[in-house]
Amino acid sequence: MSVGHEAAGIRIDRVTRVFADAGITALAEVSLDIRPGEFVSILGPSGCGKSTLLRCVAGLDTPSSGVISVAGVPVTAPPEHLGIVFQRDALLEWRSVLDNLMLPIEFRGGDVAAARGRARSLLKMVGLEGFEGRYPAQLSGGMRQRVAICRALVDDPKLLLMDEPFGALDALTRDQLNIELQRLWLAEHKTVLFVTHSISEAVFLADRVVVFSPRPGSIADVIEVDIPRPRRLAVRTGERFHGYSTRIRTLFEGMGLLKEDA
Repeated sequence: MSVGHEAAGIRIDRVTRVFADAGITALAEVSLDIRPGEFVSILGPSGCGKSTLLRCVAGLDTPSSGVISVAGVPVTAPPEHLGIVFQRDALLEWRSVLDNLMLPIEFRGGDVAAARGRARSLLKMVGLEGFEGRYPAQLSGGMRQRVAICRALVDDPKLLLMDEPFGALDALTRDQLNIELQRLWLAEHKTVLFVTHSISEAVFLADRVVVFSPRPGSIADVIEVDIPRPRRLAVRTGERFHGYSTRIRTLFEGMGLLKEDA
């Protein structure tokens, strides 16, 4: 389905982000290389700088020190061919589903008529064929988030950044969207940087899980997830999946983030 853009690699080199006015160091000396076409989950406690790092990669925030490069180009503004999905879908209520998908095309002055075919294909992939003329108020939360993902992909970005995109959804809808996101990624092979608080979601989706420490955020561990794709939800009951999840929980216990009463 891809129309020609190659996936982009990311290099994060000793990135620190200090919010001087608040006296907060959000990130401390974070270094990470992400391969083109790789799906990487960033997992950590609230306030550990996950979203700050994502915003720096997106060019929406600037590191206090260190360098971030996308496809070999230092990030000083939002990179070209970038798609972003936030926790809130940010759909325009007065525009239909299809017209919401056309927003990135309109912003860059692209060919809206030519993009409608790709938009319809993406909607079909996430089970929204026939909903092109509906409005956001007529959709469930899960359907709205599907539209937001399709909107991020409609311009065929090299890089997809996702900041806790399923955090506000119920468990069943979240599971279904995990399956659909995996299917989209397998079809498109974009480079994906995915922020989440969920251990099972991080492991299920990713090639690698990057575990962050509490603030100031730094990388506590990077875990290669060696589970064949496509992955079914049933893999979460398997021994290998359990091993990855236990390793992450043990890390969080060592940080004092998970405690059980005696």
